[in-house]
Amino acid sequence: MLSVKQLSKMNFTGKYKFTSEENYEQFMKALGVPIEHGEKMKFDTEIVQNGNDFTWSQIYPCHTTTNTFIVGKESEFEILNGDKVKTTAKLEGGKLLMNFSKYVHTAKIEGDKLVEISVCDEITLKRLHTKTV
Repeated sequence: MLSVKQLSKMNFTGKYKFTSEENYEQFMKALGVPIEHGEKMKFDTEIVQNGNDFTWSQIYPCHTTTNTFIVGKESEFEILNGDKVKTTAKLEGGKLLMNFSKYVHTAKIEGDKLVEISVCDEITLKRLHTKTV
């Protein structure tokens, strides 16, 4: 696990506006989540990181989902299908990694972009967000 000093160099803190996504419908189908009318739920993301402590909010037009967790400690997460599950978030090679029972999720910062990649049954969902603040 990375030290607090190493974590401070890879700070996720910021507000990110949804930019694009790839393979949303295929991924949600693999996850077993029905897609109503084929609509994609676009959302913005707000992250507050203080060392190993994270508050990660996804702000949808009709609701907000917030997960609070500590890297290296088991925490409860609300995942893409709405289930609440426990897992331990890890930081590896500059990426935040969460291994959920139905999929693996990674997030990383590339310049002013938040890049999120989720993999379920060999289907990869990629979402990009651009930092606004």
